[in-house]
Amino acid sequence: MDFTPILINFLTSFWYFIPLIILIAFFKSPWFKGVFGEAQVNLAAKLFLNKNDYHLIKNVTLPTEDGSTQIDHIIVSRYGIFVIETKNMKGWIFGNPSQKTWTQKIYRHTNKFQNPLHQNYKHTKTLESCLGLSEAVFFSLIVFVGDSTFKTQMPENVTYAGGYVRFIKSRRNVLLTNDEVSRIVRLIEGGRLTPSLETHRQHVKNVKSNLESKRSSNLCPKCGSMLVLRVAKKGTNKGNEFMACSGFPKCRYATNVQ
Repeated sequence: MDFTPILINFLTSFWYFIPLIILIAFFKSPWFKGVFGEAQVNLAAKLFLNKNDYHLIKNVTLPTEDGSTQIDHIIVSRYGIFVIETKNMKGWIFGNPSQKTWTQKIYRHTNKFQNPLHQNYKHTKTLESCLGLSEAVFFSLIVFVGDSTFKTQMPENVTYAGGYVRFIKSRRNVLLTNDEVSRIVRLIEGGRLTPSLETHRQHVKNVKSNLESKRSSNLCPKCGSMLVLRVAKKGTNKGNEFMACSGFPKCRYATNVQ
């Protein structure tokens, strides 16, 4: 029996589903989720923040001594410079500002991810250094988009997409003049690497290389200072050894001895 006609009919019928499968895979890809999350933040800024008072700069990659750092959004205003890191995640989110890693839980699946406040710390310090400004004018802001729920109390600068505009508008103390705002926007636009796919690829490569370097050289992943061996003097961990940043108390990074 010749199965060729049956096979051809099957493939012909299945062919119509291929574009749908590709489309579903595209919408579920990490790249699309990241772009969609950033688009939500961009749209909220354009709709609810006066563009004459708040200047939005998107997808900023700045050169650093060890490669580059990539900032999702920067909003410059007289009320400060808001450095925004977006996280497109679903499920339950657990964490506090002092923890090295936070936890994402989706049903029985648990995933650890870098504390986004620590991640955004480098972004903020890089921008602070590039602009030569006091840290008092910078505000670190973490925005979760997607179907996620905080299961631990979060600080006010960790919020959902619907709340980040409220955080920005709550800052009403004038910290910069109009001329300073214009100068800062020009400096950021002039100092950033040209937005492109190649810039993004190179940044990802730099991140992977830096992580491996810090792991092997005993450097603090938060600020880059040396890690030193210490012994807990009180609490439930009294007598236990741990690695801590030599920049304490300015940097409070610590981790258990491996």
